[in-house]
Amino acid sequence: MLLSLLKILFFFAVILALALGAVHLSETAQMLRIQYGGTEIALTPVKAVVAVLVLMVLAWVVFKVLGLLLAFLRFLAGDETAVNRYFARSRQRKGYEAFSEGMLAVASGEGKLAQDKAAKAAKYLNQPHMTNLLAAQAAETAGDSRRAIAVYKKLLEDDRTRFVGVRGLMRQKLAEGDTHKALLLAQKAYALKPRHKETQDTLLDLQTREHDWKGARQTLKDKRNQGDLPKDVALRRDAVLALQQASDVLAEGNSISAREAAISAAKASPDLIPAAVLAARSYTAQKDFRSASRILEKTWSVRPHPDIAGAYADIVPDETPAARLRRFQALIRKNPDHEETQLLKAELLLSAEDFPGARRALGDLAEKHPTVRTLSIMAAVERGEGADDSVVRGWLARALTASRGPQWVCDTCHNVMHEWAPVCDSCGGFDTLTWREPEGPRSTAQSSSTGAEMLPLLVGAPRPKIEDAPDLSEPVQPHPPGPAEPEGKPAKPREKEPEIAPGMVPRESDYYEVEEPSATVITPEPEPVPTEVEVPETVEESEPMMVRPDVEPSVKEDWSDKKA
Repeated sequence: MLLSLLKILFFFAVILALALGAVHLSETAQMLRIQYGGTEIALTPVKAVVAVLVLMVLAWVVFKVLGLLLAFLRFLAGDETAVNRYFARSRQRKGYEAFSEGMLAVASGEGKLAQDKAAKAAKYLNQPHMTNLLAAQAAETAGDSRRAIAVYKKLLEDDRTRFVGVRGLMRQKLAEGDTHKALLLAQKAYALKPRHKETQDTLLDLQTREHDWKGARQTLKDKRNQGDLPKDVALRRDAVLALQQASDVLAEGNSISAREAAISAAKASPDLIPAAVLAARSYTAQKDFRSASRILEKTWSVRPHPDIAGAYADIVPDETPAARLRRFQALIRKNPDHEETQLLKAELLLSAEDFPGARRALGDLAEKHPTVRTLSIMAAVERGEGADDSVVRGWLARALTASRGPQWVCDTCHNVMHEWAPVCDSCGGFDTLTWREPEGPRSTAQSSSTGAEMLPLLVGAPRPKIEDAPDLSEPVQPHPPGPAEPEGKPAKPREKEPEIAPGMVPRESDYYEVEEPSATVITPEPEPVPTEVEVPETVEESEPMMVRPDVEPSVKEDWSDKKA
């Protein structure tokens, strides 16, 4: 604002000075006398100034006429384009001025001004490869996509601007969200300039979006050969692409090609967990258990993960808990100090019903790093050791609001995904998912994709169900306790037996005899419940944590005497 005011004041000051000078010259009595060859010319100061200006204009006209005369003489001498060049120089000067002003307008974001300057430059300059490019950029700046597409199509007609036209059309399709046509245009642009880095990156990104894994691997190979990617980064990304290609091939029913691609990906990048799992399952399907174990143990030594333990358990699915604990020692020794290894060992000991050993294996993780998984394991340990139901419920209550633990989190947008994928479904980033614990409220808002927090390895030989267990009390007419009734009103009989949760021992206090509605309700005194009840071997190993909310805290079950 102050600068504009100063400019206005300076303009008026100049005008005032000129006016005062003109008045002073008109009022002076002195004359300007010019004498030549006996002729004397007397001019007032004002006339003298006007005469100087007229002489300057005449000099400019004479200079132009002499230039035109010189061009005409060259034309007479045989130069047929001399006159055209004389007039073209003026047009080129105006055209280049308009072109430079248009480029500045594009750089400053003035789309309308840039379009006007581009039209003026096209009028004076006979160089469409330059003026069309300026017109396309001006249309993009002004937001006129239709005009930009039309100009880019004109650029395709010239070999010098064909790549620019294809690239411009590709960018327009990307802005419209048409990734399929953008991919085709990116392939054409890549064919014109294979070493163009931006085109390589765009093509690779579009190929991953369109699930063209084979083409993406070829593009990645070219980038590596040209030295645009470090070797380790190229190997990692190629392993990711090979893994996804193997998954697609497996979905089509070609298990042999899928196995080879998965094995290749696992060898190229041992820390790629999905590749190791897919390769191990392929080996397991071919009865090659040693190779499956070896590849999983190698990945566990680099990056432990619940999916690795799950695939390791599937190698021998029908083994006993004790045998599984012995076999898993080879996997545990690969990375014994990792938190995932501690959790795995605790789960295996729970499956073998070694509750003190599970507590020792878990250590202080439940306090140092409380997650749904660690707290659930502690609840199972407490339950197995015969702790009060209130203690078990306390651990489970903490698990409801605890962190879910590590999950697949995008390093770019911090999106949490249930399963691993080569491309983030939120930001579209390639190979950006990392197995880690998310920050903030996302750590408890998302459920684990693997279900690892609820003891995934508690599998073993099936056992008889609770219905096959022998009776623990003398036969009585079973009826569940009904709501309190006022005296004198008979309780309505119920025919269904109470539902006993698996793994729980029914109590005689849960039953009472009811006579006909016209009779008085007779409730026998319950027999004293022993503090230690021998639990029949009727509880499935996959359900060590079942808790009945209606069981009184005074009743304890001794799980330590159960036999596997």
